[in-house]
Amino acid sequence: MSDRFHVSQSPQRRLPLPEFIAMLAFLFATIAFSIDAMLPALPQIGAELTPDNINRAQLILTVFVAGMGAGTLFAGPISDAIGRKRAITLGFALYGVGTVAALFANSIEFLLVARFVQGLGAAGPRIVGLALVRDLYEGREMARITSFVMMVFIIIPALAPSIGAGMIWLAGWHGVFLGFLLFALIGCAWLNLRQAETLPPERRRPLHLVPLKAAAREVLTDRQVMLCTLILTLGFGQMFGLLSSAQQLFGEAYGTGDAFPFWFAAMALLSGSGTILNAAFVTRFGMRRIAKWAYIMQTCVSAVMLFLVAGDLLPETLRFPAFFFWCVSVFFMAGVTFGNLNALALQRMGHIAGMAASIVAAISTVLATLIAAPVGLLYDGTALPVITATLICSGLAWAMMRLLND
Repeated sequence: MSDRFHVSQSPQRRLPLPEFIAMLAFLFATIAFSIDAMLPALPQIGAELTPDNINRAQLILTVFVAGMGAGTLFAGPISDAIGRKRAITLGFALYGVGTVAALFANSIEFLLVARFVQGLGAAGPRIVGLALVRDLYEGREMARITSFVMMVFIIIPALAPSIGAGMIWLAGWHGVFLGFLLFALIGCAWLNLRQAETLPPERRRPLHLVPLKAAAREVLTDRQVMLCTLILTLGFGQMFGLLSSAQQLFGEAYGTGDAFPFWFAAMALLSGSGTILNAAFVTRFGMRRIAKWAYIMQTCVSAVMLFLVAGDLLPETLRFPAFFFWCVSVFFMAGVTFGNLNALALQRMGHIAGMAASIVAAISTVLATLIAAPVGLLYDGTALPVITATLICSGLAWAMMRLLND
């Protein structure tokens, strides 16, 4: 079967490709915005809601990701049964409930519950969006389109800390959640007004236990899918670990707290070149080869960075530039691996794309939080915990990439 084979949908049922990519990018960007825009608020939330243990504020990020991981168990099968558009709309509705609850949170516990509910809802656009792409494309073509989506969606989250800082200045940290609500409303309206349903009734799978168990068993026993899932876990784990500590690292360890939104935007935009390169070369070199070399690069860069930081070998003037370059490399790695690994995982799963996307995302996201949360809580005023975790995760991912087929 050709890597560029298109399935099931007639041309008139497709949006123009640029709008299709832009719409998906906006849906995914809503999820990334829900994480990145919170970064400038963490010091204020920590001081206000958990002053005895400032590091607990990082849980606002990881609990959102955990909720999203739990939600992915249901989003895909629900979309296989009722269609992609309805499932994404339901996800946005639940996301909105969590957002409104967070607006009125006055304790760290209530805020964490609200963020978990937000994450549950966010699983809809994140997972069903991938299934929607798989309804139309597969293989290297899917990886290429996903790379374009990633390239567009990085631009919005790159500005998220600046937008979040502006909202905090206007309305305090609660004001950030108004931005989340606006993003969700725009994305939901765009989807429902412009995108045709990609899963016709005759291809839907009812929410009955027997077919659900059969589909889950097929996914969980597929060696390729499980390898991709574990590699994605390692990739997400190291990236979420860096995100959890980013505000403290930039502000405390390297003394650039006031300029954090600027540096974060620069980092995201520079690392976005990874998605551009992947989109340009994936059809030529293949998904597995590009992802493997990305993990090789990240392993080598992190090993050098760990040696320099642990040995205190960098002069003062080079400490922050070296750290910034390393951060860019972590996000660059994400840009050239995540789309490819998702495409590889779903390559043979077109008939149960929703279930497959759910299982892959649920396992990789939940396990990634088990990596990221301890890394964030181990923050000790230096970058050593997150660099060490990244080196280990990238090294293991590199080793596992050798077992995959393109």
